[in-house]
Amino acid sequence: MYKRLLGVSIIFGMAATAPPAFSATCGARGDVIHQLESLYSEQLTAGGLQTAPSKNSVVEIWSSETTGTFTVLMTQANGISCIVAVGTDYFDVDPIKKPKGSAS
Repeated sequence: MYKRLLGVSIIFGMAATAPPAFSATCGARGDVIHQLESLYSEQLTAGGLQTAPSKNSVVEIWSSETTGTFTVLMTQANGISCIVAVGTDYFDVDPIKKPKGSAS
């Protein structure tokens, strides 16, 4: 669980510091989601709320076990979603199981 949270936190941090997306990578959330689902068979894998003093946004990770692709999507309160990052060979990490017992 820790590695998954760390990985998602790193991606969210990258999204927070990413330069503004070009208009070609932004659109109405419904349209962007339709493209991810129909063209790449991607599903929502993880997400969270990114808070900032001036505005809040939702950061989501969409991925596909079938195609191996993934997309990091940032959606503003006005319903406009921008693609922040894309990639291939997506993999999921299982949480590390802690040994039972007390620390010595």
